[in-house]
Amino acid sequence: MRATRKGGIDMPSEETIIGTKSTEQIGQAGLTVKEGVISSLKGINEIEGEIVSLVRNTVANTLRATGSVAGDTVNIIKDVVKGAIQATEEVGTGLILSTKSVAKGVVMGVSDVGGDVLSVAESTIKGAVKGAAEVGADVAMVARRAIDGVLEATKEVGGNVEEVAKVAVTGAIDAAAAIGTTAVKAVKDILVGVVEGAKEVAVSALPKAKAA
Repeated sequence: MRATRKGGIDMPSEETIIGTKSTEQIGQAGLTVKEGVISSLKGINEIEGEIVSLVRNTVANTLRATGSVAGDTVNIIKDVVKGAIQATEEVGTGLILSTKSVAKGVVMGVSDVGGDVLSVAESTIKGAVKGAAEVGADVAMVARRAIDGVLEATKEVGGNVEEVAKVAVTGAIDAAAAIGTTAVKAVKDILVGVVEGAKEVAVSALPKAKAA
C-alpha cells in the first residue's frame, strides 16, 4: 500500500506502520533479555560474594576459637568443603557455581588468622575434587573453579600466586589420580589453560611425558 496524502501531509502506509512496530517489538525483546541477564548476573555476583564472606568468617572464627591454626586447618577445610557439597546436594544444583566462592573464602579465612596459604590451597583443591567425585559432579570443572577461587584469594591477600598455582595444580592432579585415569586426563586438559597469568607454571607442574 502506497503512502497517502492528507491535508498536504504524507501519511505512512499500513505496511510501514506494521514494519516499524515489528522492529520496535524485536528491539524491546532484546532489551528485555539484556536487562534480565544483567539482573541475573548481578544476583549471581551478590550470591558468590555472600558465600565468600560466609566461608571466610566461618573459617577464621573457627580457627580463632580452636586456638590452633596449624593443627586444625586441614580438618576445618574438609568440614567446610563437605558442608558446601552437602548444601548443593540438597538444593540439587550449584556445586560448580559455588566451588570458586567456597575455595576463595577458605583461603582468605585462613590468611586472616595468619595461616599458611600454600598448604590450605592444596587441601582445599583436594577436598573439592574428592567431594565432586563422591557426588558424581564434573571433577574437572570443579577443580577449575576451585583453583580460580584459590588464585583470586591469593592475589587479594598478597600471596605468591605462582607458588600457589603450582601447589593447586599438583593437588588437583593428585586428587584426580585417586579417582582414575579418566579423571586425571580431564583435570590436566582443563587446567593447562586455566591458571590465569601463570600458564607456564601450570604446564611445568604437569607430569611430563617420557621421551621415546
